Amino acid sequence: MIHAICSRLLGSLVAVFGASIIAFLFLRVLPGNPARLVVGPLASEEALQAQMQRMGLHLSLPEQYWRYMSDFILGDWGFSYGAGQPVLVQFGNRLPASIELGFYSFLFAFLFAVILALVATYRRRPVVDATVRAISVFGMGMPPFWLALILLVVFNEALGIFPGPGLRLSRSIEPPPEITGFITFDALVAGDFRAFANAFHYLFLPAVALGMLPFGYLVRLLRANLLDITNEPFILVVRSKGIGPWRTFTRHALPNAFIPTLTASGMIFAQLLGGSVLVEKVFNWPGIGSLVVDSILRKDFAVVQAFIIVSAVIYVLVNAVVDMLYGVIDPRIRN
Repeated sequence: MIHAICSRLLGSLVAVFGASIIAFLFLRVLPGNPARLVVGPLASEEALQAQMQRMGLHLSLPEQYWRYMSDFILGDWGFSYGAGQPVLVQFGNRLPASIELGFYSFLFAFLFAVILALVATYRRRPVVDATVRAISVFGMGMPPFWLALILLVVFNEALGIFPGPGLRLSRSIEPPPEITGFITFDALVAGDFRAFANAFHYLFLPAVALGMLPFGYLVRLLRANLLDITNEPFILVVRSKGIGPWRTFTRHALPNAFIPTLTASGMIFAQLLGGSVLVEKVFNWPGIGSLVVDSILRKDFAVVQAFIIVSAVIYVLVNAVVDMLYGVIDPRIRN
């Protein structure tokens, strides 16, 4: 067990290190001088050189990388010259909104995928199964940004059921005391259910738009796995022991079919936590996606590098949790 944990930890560190190397080198081979973007096109050569000294661009690439990673580990993620503030401050302001949106998007996709996959495969009724497959195809074939626009036009502009873009909480609602930056969680901790309901109201449309694509993929994957497992001989053996169909389905078929779905869910969850640029743009969501796009355009190295490293860490952590859940679902693979 200890060997497996050490092996996974080593692999995780290698993955994060590789992501940081690729991000560092890729950004620096792009044309243009980021120091010139800071001082402006009319600045003198002396001013340009002085700015390069301040940004550390006069050092060799290995020295620049060592300095950046050393500072990053110590909590200094660099300075965003485009925004005029430390990168860590920017991430502290923006990342909670993206993580909260990603969490509810995944929750929507995962819960409805499991429910519809069970409905489609338990009784094997052709009409129900065809309906579930049609819904999954719709979800997979719907571009998230286009669905976001349609949801806004229908439910905000036409029907007025849901609020428009730009806010996480109504201005008339007093924000809950900030603990994590996740408004819904902070509201629940504070017992402010009015703020929770209002924040969830703002989250609903972007969460559906962002979660529809992974929903379609997960429901098709779990449905196919359940159909394969229910045709296995061991299911017939279980039924021959007098165990009812529902218990056979939930206690024996579902756990075995859930392993591939769990792997895909972990990757999707990690991806959603990193935010979605297009959906965040449509809803003017104050997340990390738009910040990264703007930083790429102005060659703000520190912001982009921090985003890539944080994303790699999120992937690593989520996959570590998924590995531990394997043993919970299937005791045969605990070792």
